[in-house]
Amino acid sequence: MAALVTSVGGDKMSAQQLATSLLRMNLKEWEAWEYNANDEDHRVTHKFSPNRPVPQEHIHEPGELTWKLDVDEWEKNTLLETIKMDRGYKYSEVVTVCHKEMEDFEEKVKGFFQEHMHSQEEIRLILDGNGYWDIRDYDGKWIRFRVTKGDMIVLPPGMFHKFTLDENHYIKNLVDCSANVSYRTQHGAESESAARKEYVDKVLNNPAVVYRRQITPQ
Repeated sequence: MAALVTSVGGDKMSAQQLATSLLRMNLKEWEAWEYNANDEDHRVTHKFSPNRPVPQEHIHEPGELTWKLDVDEWEKNTLLETIKMDRGYKYSEVVTVCHKEMEDFEEKVKGFFQEHMHSQEEIRLILDGNGYWDIRDYDGKWIRFRVTKGDMIVLPPGMFHKFTLDENHYIKNLVDCSANVSYRTQHGAESESAARKEYVDKVLNNPAVVYRRQITPQ
């Protein structure tokens, strides 16, 4: 049985429940905007003029989780260890995306920017450099946000997304996963997987969220 601890309000909760509560308190707010699909290089901001900002709930309700961590000594970061424990991450790998460190760099960057999803969570902690993630919202629009050093992002299984570097062409990130296996990447046409169906049923078709979408002015 999990040990009990006392919360600030005097309520009893397990160490796991307390960890989850603390993680949600530390969620980072992003600057996010609607993606302008023009002919510019995909490594620039792609903002409309004027900009079309996106509220935080529009990012987090589809299942994305985001934190800001101190990564100068990331191996000793207690919040990172709490996140890994809470979400069951057991394996990690540092991946550097740049011309010098990666073979077939341009081809791989093009592949990252193709619309795709995974059968497991996608977890990235940015150790250095910058980039952009694009995610599809409830109505099929692309939402973009920038990641920088110390940003941690978790995308749920079944969420369609894309990634690109910025104009510096460099990012170094920690990849975490729950099993020491390669997770499957599926592109936009392959939308009938079990992970996608579960994501649509539990997230996109969540009655509470659908209701809020209906009553919120666009």
